Formats: sequence, structure tokens, C-alpha cells
Amino acid sequence: MFKKIGFTISLSLLGIATQAQNNSLSQIFYPNITIKTEAIPSADRGDGKDFGLTRTSTLGFVPLSTDFNVGIGFGKKFDIQAKHTFLVANLSQINPTIDSKEAPSGGYKTLSAGIFQLKASLRDKFWLYGGGLGITESNETFFSPQPYLWGGAARVRILGLNTQIMYGTAVVFNQKFRIIPIFGFNKRINEDWRISGILPFQVTGTRKITEWFNLGGNIALGGYSAGFQELGTGEKLARKENYQQVKFTVSANAHVLKVFNLSLEGGIVTFRQDKIFNSSVENLQTYHPGTAPYIGASVRYISNKNSMGAKLMSKLGI
Repeated sequence: MFKKIGFTISLSLLGIATQAQNNSLSQIFYPNITIKTEAIPSADRGDGKDFGLTRTSTLGFVPLSTDFNVGIGFGKKFDIQAKHTFLVANLSQINPTIDSKEAPSGGYKTLSAGIFQLKASLRDKFWLYGGGLGITESNETFFSPQPYLWGGAARVRILGLNTQIMYGTAVVFNQKFRIIPIFGFNKRINEDWRISGILPFQVTGTRKITEWFNLGGNIALGGYSAGFQELGTGEKLARKENYQQVKFTVSANAHVLKVFNLSLEGGIVTFRQDKIFNSSVENLQTYHPGTAPYIGASVRYISNKNSMGAKLMSKLGI
């Protein structure tokens, strides 16, 4: 999802890990949409100029089909199979600033979509796989984009009602191919505490306060990769900006009126890096913005949770 390229592939692989909210895999079984806004105040980027960032995003899940089959599987043995296919779509507006001025003017726009399938059977167990494509471009380059592709496959092993693990591989193309090993885990420590993660991208801990309210802590690797134009000696030159950061946050999540999930997230971003490349993928500049505060807020609308698959995943805690 990385999709922002290489830094939030967990979104691309599971479609659930980049929001401030307390997500679960069960949300892939019903239509839902999340709107989120984030802000990082300006901080010195190492060259005497200040770098800031705001972002708004919309993330949607649309179930496409759910099928159950009973028959003869691999090795001519009796098998029961279930397949669930769903669409993940994302629309974002990213506005970097240098000395409080947008750079590039109008910021970047992201459009992406992917198709995923969750497959479960008595013989093959749980698999999650899929892929998609997208673009992140400035106003000047939006209609001549450099698209990125992403995909992956992961095996999900259920070790009981309290423990599940996932392992697999993600593949990302954005100017060059990257193959990234993935390891995920979900562990319920007791009735109130849970820890989960998709390494090397994110680790989250949650503490249930009531049935409708919980607190969380999160460490996540994120960023974006975007195309823009730079005015040279009488011509416009193609450029690519790659930004990454590590985010440490705490969040408060509330379920309201059964169909809304509200979240407020705050913390810091650090270990930041901003690189500018030319069309030949040569590194022109590298900046290291300083540690800065972070705040994010989101709301998710859940259209319908009455799904057998969603209830199963909720009981497993996935």
C-alpha cells in the first residue's frame, strides 16, 4: 500500500493498517468507508528551510462476492472451500509545505484500487492475496503519471481464539521492483489487552475500556512517493519525491450509533527522510526533517455488519 510506496504495504496487503482506528480483518466483509485527516507542523529539514505536511484521505472497502463450495480438493480428498473477494479503493490529497508554502503548488493527489481474495479451506487453510495499481501525482503530472503496482500473498494461521499469525511476500513496483517479506501477528493477552502487527511496517497495542471505547498505541512506518515537475532552464523537468517517516502515536477510538467509528490520534514523527529523484532515478537531494508532533482524526461509516464472515473474524479477534 509500498502503497505509499513501500512504506504502507500493509494497507495494500490487508487494507486495514493505516488508519488511526482500531481495525479488524472483519471489516472486509461489509461495505465501509473511512475519512481521515492528518497534520504534521513544520520542522527544519536540515537546510535552513521548514518542511510541513497535511493529508486527507478516503479509504473504502466493497465486498464483491462470497462463495462456498463442497467437493473433492487436492489429493482427491474431501474439502470445503470459502472464497471472499473484495475491492479496496483510496483517494488522498497530500500537501507538503516548504517554509509554509505548498511545494508543489496544489500538492499531490492519490488514486489507487486493488482486488483481494480471502480463501479458506479444510486442506489449504487461510490465504489472502491480491494486487492493484495507483498514482500519486501533482496537478501538472496527473494526466501523464508514473503508476505504481503492488501485490502480495500471505498465509494466515489460526493458532486458537487468542493467537493468529500471518506470513507472506509483498511485491511493489515504483520505478523499480521491491520484494518485501511480511510477517503479521495478532495476540489477545487477556480480555482487555491485544497486540498485533504487520512487520516491518506496524505494531499496535489496544486496551478495551468499554464495549464501545478503547485506547491504543501504535508504531508505524509510512510516507509517500509522488511525481511532480520542476522548472529548469526553459523546460519542465520530471521529478519524483520519496518521503518516509516513523510514527509513534496513541489513539482513542469510540463506536457511536452502531454505524460510526470515531478516532483521535496524537504523537510524534521521527527518523524522517525526503529524497528528490530525476527521471533516471538519480538522487538529486536528500533532506532529513526534524522530529515533529503529529495529530490525526478519522471517522468510519459501517453500512452493515450482519455478516457470517465478519462475526467469525470478530470472535477470532482478527
